[in-house]
Amino acid sequence: MDTGNAAWMLTSASLVFLMTPGVAFFYGGMVRAKAILNMLMLSAGALAVTAVVWTFWGWSIAYAGNDIGGIFGDPATGFLLKDSIKVSDGVFTAAKTTGAYPGSIDVAFQTTFAMITVALISGALAERIKYSTWMVFVALWITFDYAPMAHMVWNNGLLSGKGAISQAIGAVAHDFAGGTVVHINAAVAALVIVLIIGKRKGFGKQPIRPHNVPFVMLGAFLLWFGWFGFNAGSAFGANGTAGYAWVSTTAATGAAMLFWGFTEKIRNGHFTAMGAASGMVAGLVAITPAADVVSPLWAMVLGAIAGVLTCLACGLKFKLGYDDSLDVVGVHGVGGLTGTLLIGFFGEGTGLLAGGNWRQLAVQACIALIAILYSGVITAIIAFALEKTMGWRVTPAQEVGGVDLADQGESAYDFAGTASAVLKELR
Repeated sequence: MDTGNAAWMLTSASLVFLMTPGVAFFYGGMVRAKAILNMLMLSAGALAVTAVVWTFWGWSIAYAGNDIGGIFGDPATGFLLKDSIKVSDGVFTAAKTTGAYPGSIDVAFQTTFAMITVALISGALAERIKYSTWMVFVALWITFDYAPMAHMVWNNGLLSGKGAISQAIGAVAHDFAGGTVVHINAAVAALVIVLIIGKRKGFGKQPIRPHNVPFVMLGAFLLWFGWFGFNAGSAFGANGTAGYAWVSTTAATGAAMLFWGFTEKIRNGHFTAMGAASGMVAGLVAITPAADVVSPLWAMVLGAIAGVLTCLACGLKFKLGYDDSLDVVGVHGVGGLTGTLLIGFFGEGTGLLAGGNWRQLAVQACIALIAILYSGVITAIIAFALEKTMGWRVTPAQEVGGVDLADQGESAYDFAGTASAVLKELR
């Protein structure tokens, strides 16, 4: 075991864990004041439920179990992490070493990936869903969607570089840190649920503005910081690839933020803080699958393209009439798809513009398409089942009054108490 690699991977796991609180503040600032606690709780629920499900059987389905059809592993091999831990003199330790660090650290790292992926979905459902239904959804989605998708892409399954798709096309499919597994997967799931549960009251008819833009910026900064664990940690060691992933991630994100801002300025006349935060996240999303295989120049070009496309894509919900509350589809779906496909153009030695040929683009398009279809079908089954049994939405009256009071029985801000105190002082 290399203690330096072990320390880096533990640090990376902790950084990725921070991303879920980061997304909670990013999303929380975007909603109205009457829904922020519910928004924060959806991320908290993602952390808690995923931690339990992943420990029981999620890890086994994704990484430990024997391969079943290239789609998932059996849930028994690593049930309760029995493949990854052992007891030595009454103390639990790692049962094996993965690369140059203990396998138990790999469990920790992959747990945090599952947490952030399902938490991303919540942004599309803001201000109208029940926390109880969400918790059941998280358990089912991690089991039947996320864990199999991680297996397919990152455990030599159907969509991996050694899978049937790559072999048929003659090029190695590439998803460094989650363009398909995390971002396309979460965005498609978000869109499917939105289409099932419907729009917020007043969507498209009245302004629905963020209540705390500084929270949004704070969340974006935390996400950028955590993303160093997400991307550089996906090198699985303290090595040159990790260092370069840090650099390419930062370069692409900077370019995306700038070009989102330029697009806003041309369209609306302002560089907005909301746009800066969203542009950061768009760049982080887009570079995720490609951080280790694109040059510094192409990383910035990739980020710039993603910044423009995601900025434009976020307006589509108003034209097409779906209420993706916080632009999960526009940022994560379009950004993840952009990064995944652009490997086919910019991937060093394999992309069309970087010394390669059409095969890399073909394989990237195929894995993206299959990820979309798989996520869409599995999520639709889960979401319809929950709609028919538990129901997704609070009542219309509860939505108008605020999902925080209806579902959490709390409010984030005591506006009435503050107003009463002011009036008392004035008297």
